[in-house]
Amino acid sequence: MTFIVNLLILLPARIASYFSWAGPLTMRLIVGYVFMLSGWGKLNNLPQITQNFVEWGILFPKIMTPFVSGVEFFGGIMLILGLFTRIPAAMLAFTMLVAIKSAKWEVVDSLETLLGFEEATYFASFLWLAIAGPGAASLDRLLLNAANKKSGLPCNQVQSYT
Repeated sequence: MTFIVNLLILLPARIASYFSWAGPLTMRLIVGYVFMLSGWGKLNNLPQITQNFVEWGILFPKIMTPFVSGVEFFGGIMLILGLFTRIPAAMLAFTMLVAIKSAKWEVVDSLETLLGFEEATYFASFLWLAIAGPGAASLDRLLLNAANKKSGLPCNQVQSYT
């Protein structure tokens, strides 16, 4: 039993530990880029997007359209950079919940349908980033390192944060 645990659990975990920075970085780059482009497209087509928000029944569409578009655009940029990552990730996760409820909920007939929406996958991605953080390859980590050097805090606090 110990051999199996070592071979199939501990060895892969040891190997993966050398690449722990790659998962959050890859996720941030991909979803950040997608949402930066999506937000930019919405910001450049506000009248049509506002009409969509009206049809979906979103409250205060003239206010929410530029706000959500800006969250997507600037949040995407912040995710790419790994800057204040948990904040835009949480905001975008909430945006995905609203998108599902507003634009897709009426066609949900099963858990399979719900989880098949790309918005559900984005929600899971943003939730993971909001909880787990940006990882080592991020501006958040650089800022934490700089702040810890100035304040004299031990470096292990940085490791546990991101």
